[in-house]
Amino acid sequence: MNTTTKAKLFRHDFTLVAIGQIVSLFGNAILRFALPLYLLRQTGSAALFGLVSACSFLPMIALSFLGGVLADRVNKRNIMVALDFFTALLVVSVYLGLGRLPLVPLVLVALMLLYGISGTYQPAVQASIPALVEGEQVLRGGAVINQISSLSGLLGPIVGGMLFGAFGIFPILEISAACFFASAVMELFIRIPFAPREKGPGALSIVRADLRDSTRYIRREKPLLAKVILLVAAINLVMTSVMTVGLPVVVVDTLGMSDRMLGLFQGIGALGGLCGGLFVAAAGSRLTLRHSPRLLLLCSAFAGGLALPLLLGLSPAAGFWLITAFSFFIMALATVFSVQMMAAVQLETPPQLVGKVIALMIALSMCAQPLGQAIYGALFEQFPAGGGVILLAAAILSAGLSLLSRRIFADA
Repeated sequence: MNTTTKAKLFRHDFTLVAIGQIVSLFGNAILRFALPLYLLRQTGSAALFGLVSACSFLPMIALSFLGGVLADRVNKRNIMVALDFFTALLVVSVYLGLGRLPLVPLVLVALMLLYGISGTYQPAVQASIPALVEGEQVLRGGAVINQISSLSGLLGPIVGGMLFGAFGIFPILEISAACFFASAVMELFIRIPFAPREKGPGALSIVRADLRDSTRYIRREKPLLAKVILLVAAINLVMTSVMTVGLPVVVVDTLGMSDRMLGLFQGIGALGGLCGGLFVAAAGSRLTLRHSPRLLLLCSAFAGGLALPLLLGLSPAAGFWLITAFSFFIMALATVFSVQMMAAVQLETPPQLVGKVIALMIALSMCAQPLGQAIYGALFEQFPAGGGVILLAAAILSAGLSLLSRRIFADA
């Protein structure tokens, strides 16, 4: 990337958005690492861990479309500022409530609110990219935001694991609250082009109308996108769920690793996502949707490797590092796929619809993940010695979806 390209991409307002994302997502990453781990350590229940994780995703699915509606009708900067201030207040409330309120409801409500806020927040960030960077830089702008998310996911669990192992949950809550507050203050200085719309019907009518517009656009103008949404939903059911629920249970319960090692595991997985984003930024337009089936098939192959340490009876240390290595490559490939899908929507969708279409895509594709998380949590609790078989079955199903995707992307 030459100097001219960097100057066009990293202008003042896009840079502030990027820095705000670094601070906010870091606080989010250590919080999302610590709260579920705290619950798992306190209860020792994989089923409860999976069920709470599943319920946490439901508000994100429900509110992501609302986030898209707001992103197209409200100043995107104001959305970011308000939600970061609210999240800081939420974290302070959790801090004060731990030890005074019942643990499971408190953690469940906190995670549901955090994911719901994320579902409302991210469409505003994604929809702001085309308004802040030039057309040919949208792909790289999206890759930069994805890299920031991956970097926060890398550092968050590592730092969170060290803090959690050494000091417990409270320092993590303090750092997270400070991050959200700092991000909100920084975002006050962002200028995102915005043209207020004339007042019209009520909120519910707007949501219904926007939902109708976005679904009509996908159905009539972009039928390929509808197939992609179904494919991603199936992948979330089969593979993403086992990564978010099954692998932490394997690392903590089956392999007996410490909180620091779990943080290292999740951090290295996030490093894979960061490397995938860097690859997209470097490859640029050379990557096309026709490469997607190969990416998914490679993901499935590495997913099959996750089962090997358990099936072969390797030592906990060897098993940990092998699973961690395979997770790195899975996250890298999954990130390349995700950035490709998001950039395709951003470039092909009219500006007045981009926020709604992105939100609808996120919401529909994520619908299956809570079901998968609940299923995997129950499976790992019912069959604690069968983790290898469960992981292998998930990899086989994922490979089947990869082969099916060849038909979907054949005309892309």
